[in-house]
Amino acid sequence: MEAAIVEKIQEALDSFQNKDVFVHLETTNGAYASHHNETFFSAGAFLRNAKINYERAKITGNGPFRVGLKIPFGWVYAEGITHFEIDDKGRLLLAGHDFEGRLAVALQISETPFE
Repeated sequence: MEAAIVEKIQEALDSFQNKDVFVHLETTNGAYASHHNETFFSAGAFLRNAKINYERAKITGNGPFRVGLKIPFGWVYAEGITHFEIDDKGRLLLAGHDFEGRLAVALQISETPFE
């Protein structure tokens, strides 16, 4: 993955607009924190292969970035994006890493289901 480049990410987001796509959205902190400090409150979210069709997408902020996908009845968004990649299958892979390089958030978009 490379450091987030707003223009490249926006272009990739636009390429999926108004298409049926599969989304992977994940947040985590517990895998890194709770076993080191039993008083730390661990929270996370995981959504894989949700089929959506978004009418608009936007990346905002000064870094780390926020990416929002406007769906008919609301929004899907990820905050804390620091890195991206367009893989050999044409999928947009976005990730947010903390200051120690650990994954904190992932948002991935594909025209085919994730395996």
